[in-house]
Amino acid sequence: MARPISRRTALKGAGAALALPYLEAMAGPRPGLDRPPVRAAFLFVPNGVVPERWTPTGRDEAYQLGPMLQSLSPFRQDICILENLWHEKTVGRNGHWPKVPAWLSGGYVTRSTGRDLDTGGTSVDQAMAAHTGTATVLPSLELGVDVPRTGIDGVGGGFARIYGSYISWRDPHTPVEREIIPQLAFDRLFRGTPSPILAGVQPDDPRVAMSLQHDDASILDLVTESAKSLQRRVGRADRRKIDQYLEAVRAIERRMQAALHPREKWQNPDTYQVDRPPAGVPKDHREHVRLMLDIIALAFWTDSTRVCTFMLGDAQTGRDFSFLPGVTGGFHKLSHHREQKEIRDQYERICTWHVEQFAYFLERLKSLDEGQGTLLDNCMIQYGSSIKDGNRHTEHDLPLILAGRAGGAFRTGRRIEMPADTPLCNLYVSMLSRMGIAADRFGDSNGSLDDYLLA
Repeated sequence: MARPISRRTALKGAGAALALPYLEAMAGPRPGLDRPPVRAAFLFVPNGVVPERWTPTGRDEAYQLGPMLQSLSPFRQDICILENLWHEKTVGRNGHWPKVPAWLSGGYVTRSTGRDLDTGGTSVDQAMAAHTGTATVLPSLELGVDVPRTGIDGVGGGFARIYGSYISWRDPHTPVEREIIPQLAFDRLFRGTPSPILAGVQPDDPRVAMSLQHDDASILDLVTESAKSLQRRVGRADRRKIDQYLEAVRAIERRMQAALHPREKWQNPDTYQVDRPPAGVPKDHREHVRLMLDIIALAFWTDSTRVCTFMLGDAQTGRDFSFLPGVTGGFHKLSHHREQKEIRDQYERICTWHVEQFAYFLERLKSLDEGQGTLLDNCMIQYGSSIKDGNRHTEHDLPLILAGRAGGAFRTGRRIEMPADTPLCNLYVSMLSRMGIAADRFGDSNGSLDDYLLA
């Protein structure tokens, strides 16, 4: 019988190391190596939702998705709609800024000028990373699309805007820097060296361009010989999986190059001028978001990390979503629609678009075979916002979806209605347990959601 291949096997070349997906040849008698690990991702969307368009009808397994969630229909059996969860310590405070760091910690966020930050707790993703990080190339991967904010939100009660720029906090005083440039996020996984930290640096800063001056050789070109050698050692099914994986890597490389170097198009400067994008950030926001989601899928598939966070906008993002039909203007401004239908419809379209990106991500995870199931089966993916009604900044019954079966532990395909004002941190106690972390409490939890979630 052939000796199993180590789970840590990587394809190596000059200056590159490419982790591999789970292969049949990696199965072996040693504990922990005979099944894929559980991964956790947290996808944050700002500015809340339209509650009556989000909330499902029907009960438990007989639920029907609300209008905003229709793109999740193909994944109805892979998700749980979670209701009546909240963070009590965010009530009655600023509408946006302190609620963001509390989303993954449940802590009480103090007012600050930026020099004495205190979120009241470590975020759950970092609690997970501290436990699983030694087994992977990266303890965790933090991604975003907006440059971190500076200054104080004077209108909202004196909170530092930096609070609303991060959901990952290493401790109550230290945010974890997130990457907004797809190429640098990709390089962190596959080139063996972390990208430069460019916190607070604008995308057109010369240092960003300098950080992109990597060797232009494809990652795959650098590891070709290593890949050929490995394929001679594995069975037909693994060879096919390696080919599929390498093609997925190549496809992302091609897309990143196209996004960073868009074709020049004829412009009528007197009508609608679109400037060439800053170095490193894709011109098309839709492509930017999907590249980041693809990178997370690859990171999980290769076990380069088991913990990811992705902010699809900061606490009060004013990103212009005019690329959507019928939408004109910035996200945050439209979220305060004051029940004016023509404005609320635009806001709803943006919120629906974000759900559609979540559906795209789930499709990517579900399409990847992993042992006896799919990559999605071995994940816990939390999607949601730190407020419910974006127009009113409500804290009760946060809009939350949990996708994936956590390696078979969770029973999905349900609408789960917890008692009113159940701590969201109860969910995190259950998620920590699925990551192999014994935790009786986390944040302001008063129990777990095991009775609701476990199969």
